[in-house]
Amino acid sequence: MAPLTRVVLFDLDDTLLHFTSGQPDFWRLALERFVPEREDHTALLAAIDAVSSEFWAEPERAFWGRQNMIEARRRVALRALAPLGIEQPLAERIADEMTEQKEAQMRPVVGCFETLAALRERGHRLALLTNGCSTFQRRKLARFQLEPLFELLLIEGELGFGKPDRRVFEAALRHFDAEAAQACMVGDNLDADVAGAQALGIRGIWFDAHGTGYRPCERRPPDRVIQRLSELV
Repeated sequence: MAPLTRVVLFDLDDTLLHFTSGQPDFWRLALERFVPEREDHTALLAAIDAVSSEFWAEPERAFWGRQNMIEARRRVALRALAPLGIEQPLAERIADEMTEQKEAQMRPVVGCFETLAALRERGHRLALLTNGCSTFQRRKLARFQLEPLFELLLIEGELGFGKPDRRVFEAALRHFDAEAAQACMVGDNLDADVAGAQALGIRGIWFDAHGTGYRPCERRPPDRVIQRLSELV
């Protein structure tokens, strides 16, 4: 196994913080709170999943949605639930409850702080590259006191572009005055984190927290797969 590079770039959501992975289904919890009398929660969730998949599949709309997450989730909820008899005010309350609970129940991934501290002690230079709006991402960093652990923070909402856009990775390399071969990117998303980094020659380390394993496909495989952050140390 090749030694860890001098520069280590990290994703935030579902890499350092449990955001979706390992969390409850917050849409289901919201439905149970606001429409407990309905017996078709499975159908409601299926509609939300279908609309959500379509909404986030289009890159420009996904970028807008990440910068306007509350409104994006309201739109998904309304489009999914209105045909099933849930009118706009209630659909929006369900979406807002989902957002509030998702933020409130976020928690650090096991080994997050220990790993970052150990890497810093060993002389690695760390950066955080995260998609999402500045308000939400900065709030997370402040809540868990993560900001002091990184030399550089690159947030999509502040840059105007995000992973896998090569400009994000290029900005990190410029800051560290590093070549691509001197850096690696650690993240849970095979497209945005791993493939985005590899396109510039940066090593892509896939954080496979659930041990699902990499399945061969058309994309280049990760340069390394870890199931625990402590494996980096």
